[in-house]
Amino acid sequence: MEIKGIKWNYDRYEIIADGIVHGVGLVFALIGVTALIFYATVWASSGQLAAAWVYGIGLVLVLATSFAYNLWPVSNVKWHLRRFDHSAIFILIAGTYTPFLQRGIEDPFLAGMLVFLWLMAAAGVALKFLFPGRYDRLAILIYLGMGWSGVLAFGPLMTHLSTATLTLIVVGGLLYSVGVIFHVWEKLRFQNAIWHGFVVAAAAVHYSAVVTSVVSGI
Repeated sequence: MEIKGIKWNYDRYEIIADGIVHGVGLVFALIGVTALIFYATVWASSGQLAAAWVYGIGLVLVLATSFAYNLWPVSNVKWHLRRFDHSAIFILIAGTYTPFLQRGIEDPFLAGMLVFLWLMAAAGVALKFLFPGRYDRLAILIYLGMGWSGVLAFGPLMTHLSTATLTLIVVGGLLYSVGVIFHVWEKLRFQNAIWHGFVVAAAAVHYSAVVTSVVSGI
């Protein structure tokens, strides 16, 4: 079925598979974020606690919104949910970087990069709400550009983050990037479930990176 030029052609089994992936990801995100916030409240600095909240809200928001959008029956409501789903990705990217960049907030470059990423996220959200259904390819490029912009901060972050944290950040980024192949491979059956499987896996790796970042900050 097609609404406003957007097609949703997933059969029942594809939707079920996608629902399972989303359900597993959302449950683990809720548990993981709760544990992270508790841990940061007890042992981390106030700055890291605030960053953990920003990251946690972004992670749960993107998975919950994606769950609602992808499983909602094709209708005008689904069309509107699409805006929130695609916008939440910008928030997740900026939110994921926040705990890492907060560790080096005294560095003008890292502080500036944090501001830049949130400005880009705001611009991306505006793009999705002002021009729904348009510039989707551009949005994907912005997602990737924001995600890999961390390469510019790799040097400065080396003095603030452990090797394990930096490695996990890169691995998570690679998983997201490979997953994009399936995101645009629309003719592949179960394409959406596979793409979201990569998203959940990458999010899990980045969650581990955030945890190691908080631990090393003690």
